[in-house]
Amino acid sequence: MRHLRPAALLAAALVLLLATDGTGVNAEAAARTAVAAPRIRAVTLPDRSGPPRIRDTWNGPAFDACTAPPLDTLKAWRDASPYGALGIYTSGSQRGCTQPRLTAEWVRQARTMGWRFLPVHVGLQAPCADPGHKPKRIDPVNAVEQGQEEAGEAVLALRALGLAPGSPVYLDIEAYPPRDPVCSQAVVDFTLGWTAGLHAAGYGSGFYSSLDSGIADLAAAARAGSFPLPDALWYARWDGKADTDGSGGLAPDLWSSHQRVHQYNGNVEETFGGATLTVDRDLVDGPTAL
Repeated sequence: MRHLRPAALLAAALVLLLATDGTGVNAEAAARTAVAAPRIRAVTLPDRSGPPRIRDTWNGPAFDACTAPPLDTLKAWRDASPYGALGIYTSGSQRGCTQPRLTAEWVRQARTMGWRFLPVHVGLQAPCADPGHKPKRIDPVNAVEQGQEEAGEAVLALRALGLAPGSPVYLDIEAYPPRDPVCSQAVVDFTLGWTAGLHAAGYGSGFYSSLDSGIADLAAAARAGSFPLPDALWYARWDGKADTDGSGGLAPDLWSSHQRVHQYNGNVEETFGGATLTVDRDLVDGPTAL
């Protein structure tokens, strides 16, 4: 080892001090640690009931429309279109459209035609989301409890429509800015509470969001070991590809056992049997409600 003179020792000490934050912690190492810190921390909740027995797992094309369509339109589409399932906005304080036709009788008649359903709940949104369209937000401090409360609301709506236990309902979390750890954790915690609440009532838990925000955060939660996670994911990536391969953002080992829906096109006007609707196009390989 080379010995340093006193002056050289002082210089070396100054260099070391400049490389630290003043506490003896190397600044470069601290920066590396901060970058490597997980965006989502593991959270586990009691889930004594566990996922229910799914009544129906289906593979095929589906659509979702803001308002439940007229029954004569559904009849025309059932005969002439490739679709076999449709998304219906069953509950939530921030649904974008009124639902004047969505009743238990509407569900019964549509079911008789052979339609399957993807129930959707639109409630509180991510804390960091744009408040202009849906202003009610998740409170990061009370996110789990809020998720459980919204699960209770969703269950009441499903029962009123005649959608029995074992049916899934998909929590709609619209796109929000990624990489905000507080916001992301709030969404995850809310979804864990939502899932636990639905399981306790005997219903399946679904989750809908953008592949780049909500789905990415749920995937990170799965990697972290959070529990209980939704039983199915419905991811939005308008890439025009009618598949459920994950669009490069959802790893093959996550939600891979008939647990995916892909919304691959949006705001498309289509006509079948003389009836026209503006819809989002989906491909389903996952649970639906009968």
